Amino acid sequence: MRVQRTLARAALIAFAACIVAAPAALTGVARAGAATTTTTTTTPTTTTSTTSPTTTTPSSVPAYWLATATGGVYSFGGAPFFGSAGALPLVRPVVGMASTPDRQGYWLVASDGGIFSFGDATFYGSTGGIHLNQPIVGMASTLDGKGYWLVAADGGIFTFGDANFYGSTGAIHLNKPIVGMASTPDGKGYWLVASDGGIFTFGDSNFYGSTGALTLNKPIIAMMAGPGGTGYVLVASDGGTFTFGTAPFYGSLGAIPIKEPIGAAAVTPGDTGYWFSDTTGEVSAFGQASYYGSAPPGLGAPVVGMAEATGTGTFVGAAYPSGSYGYDVSRFNMNSPACTTGLPTGVHDISIVEVDGESSGDANPCLAVEGTWAGAGLNLYTFLTNTGLCTSTSTCFTVGYDAGIQAFEDAGAAGVNTSVDWWLDVEGAGQYWTTSTAENAQTVLGAIDALHNTEGVADVGIYASPGTWNGIVGNYQPSVPYWMADWISPPSGPATCAAVSGWQTKEQLPTGPVEFVQYSDNTNGADGDYAC
Repeated sequence: MRVQRTLARAALIAFAACIVAAPAALTGVARAGAATTTTTTTTPTTTTSTTSPTTTTPSSVPAYWLATATGGVYSFGGAPFFGSAGALPLVRPVVGMASTPDRQGYWLVASDGGIFSFGDATFYGSTGGIHLNQPIVGMASTLDGKGYWLVAADGGIFTFGDANFYGSTGAIHLNKPIVGMASTPDGKGYWLVASDGGIFTFGDSNFYGSTGALTLNKPIIAMMAGPGGTGYVLVASDGGTFTFGTAPFYGSLGAIPIKEPIGAAAVTPGDTGYWFSDTTGEVSAFGQASYYGSAPPGLGAPVVGMAEATGTGTFVGAAYPSGSYGYDVSRFNMNSPACTTGLPTGVHDISIVEVDGESSGDANPCLAVEGTWAGAGLNLYTFLTNTGLCTSTSTCFTVGYDAGIQAFEDAGAAGVNTSVDWWLDVEGAGQYWTTSTAENAQTVLGAIDALHNTEGVADVGIYASPGTWNGIVGNYQPSVPYWMADWISPPSGPATCAAVSGWQTKEQLPTGPVEFVQYSDNTNGADGDYAC
């Protein structure tokens, strides 16, 4: 009964754009070798923070970092934390970040061109002490990490270390400001992108197309180079995604309302997927990019940069500490509609409460009472169904989307906390679902998008039995947290957690972390749950 987080979207949505226009400084695709403006020999004025880096040795798992305008850095997926500028008095806000080629460090860049280096990132210079015609909006590392480019909103390029100057738009009139850049794989060229999607090529970069002549719903805020440098991806502030050349399209948010604008994006090291982060740090994953969590609430400053990292695959933001016990409850646990008796008694850390009993169906009449019983351990789930409610993948997506929106509204109307983790209960193949696994998968995706991207729920996961999941949704594997239902004899939370890996080798399950398991259907009169 629990589901969701950010999700690798099906190609249901191609090109679109929607939501608050981001300022030119709100960019931050972190990619080795991408950036901007005319060369300078200015003496550096901004130095590395004294924060001590960790000595964690990362694995080969693609992970990510986020950076805020105040210089805060957040690590996900077990990526090492090398330090931040969050405690420093900044002259100007941070506008982007870039990782070193070996991903053992990163740079932050401020709008005045001040550079902050961490880990094995070396300081090669900055524009922090000179007057700029326009603010810096991004940066990129060279191929060997021994230099970097900075780019300004007028397309001026500033080179440091072994970064070569291949040209700029600093001396020409632009229709719209530059918002980002990306370098070619060999570091001998770069692209600049304007907020209207106009593309400018320099060095050995080639032109593969642009959105400069299109009317966009929302401005472009970032770009990412495609595999081999034979294409690129543009990202708009509404999550609309535009691919050119051989760059693969892994998904988009452009066709659905999102709560906050996208502020940064990054591509996986192997170009097998990409991540978006909105300005609050809520992350969405596409393709084979894995979701490892979002920033904590109340950052106090927008997320403006994102960079690819390598880590251990550790999920950030699990609802309950490992070893916690508790229950999930619904209207059937109580004497509905009176809702006066029937809830489990005693200590319980895990407390997961039903919201709706079917897609866009009636709300749990005991929701408010059960929410109070749950206390600080509250999580919410909604029972997702699709029994002939649609006839195509697009209309089935809408069924799921509408179900997610209604569940969120029903929870709010009951007065329970809607900002907790949510789960989608997906079960009952042949009983609660159509025979089309493709249509069912789109229903699940629609609900995830509704809760995560439109309503702003940080973590949305899936509750499902590993033996029936693929019978409902086929080979669909969303990168969201997983709540596995597997009753073994005798019932045991730890033993059920130990069985997870066996199921993962046999079935195509959600690829996010297994946060907890439902190990019994009768523990103190309710379903028993255990955090792995």
